Amino acid sequence: MDHPVKIIDVKTVANNVKRFRLEKPEDYRFIPGQATDVSINKPSWKEEKRPFTFTSLNEDPYLEFTIKRYPDHHGVTDELHRLNPGDELIVRDIWGAISYKGPGYFIAGGAGITPFLAILRWLHKEKKMGDNQLFFSNKKKEDVIVEQELAGMMGPNAHFILTREERPGYLKGPVNEAFLRQHITGFSRHFYICGPDAMVAAIAGIVTSLGASAESVVFEK
Repeated sequence: MDHPVKIIDVKTVANNVKRFRLEKPEDYRFIPGQATDVSINKPSWKEEKRPFTFTSLNEDPYLEFTIKRYPDHHGVTDELHRLNPGDELIVRDIWGAISYKGPGYFIAGGAGITPFLAILRWLHKEKKMGDNQLFFSNKKKEDVIVEQELAGMMGPNAHFILTREERPGYLKGPVNEAFLRQHITGFSRHFYICGPDAMVAAIAGIVTSLGASAESVVFEK
């Protein structure tokens, strides 16, 4: 079902990344990690649907998406970043395979953090963060989405990795087998992986080869 909703607020949260808060349709419910197909409610864009994960919590009075712009594509994300409060989007039925199954390691690349934001916010709100750990890889510091919030929620268990610059306090990538052997202390826990397809496939293969069970590796299939 199509739900036209107005944009309430737009905020830049990282380089080429904006947070959009929208009206929330009545009886529209989701769990952290789920997503929907979104399009811009304009005649030439209405059928250009793209999947985005909710970064708000179900109990919030608004819907939130955190969306990275890819200007080279001149497509939907580029057009989304031109929108302002009062403009309309269309959200649809809810779907998604990334859900929290227990403590473990969250490994994200770039905009791949978005399915984890609602999960981590929910864990923090419910005081259930425990010893979950985050490894969040980006090219440069300016690309890190909501870094301060993640560090505030997870403390020293939030590890930020930069692949194209070196800065004090940040790990240096890439996230390969050597990196994972160095930083992962136990492969019997859950692994939540999201990012570019090649990264997800590579890391899922590595952690299973190092002892993680296939059932404990969670990613969008």
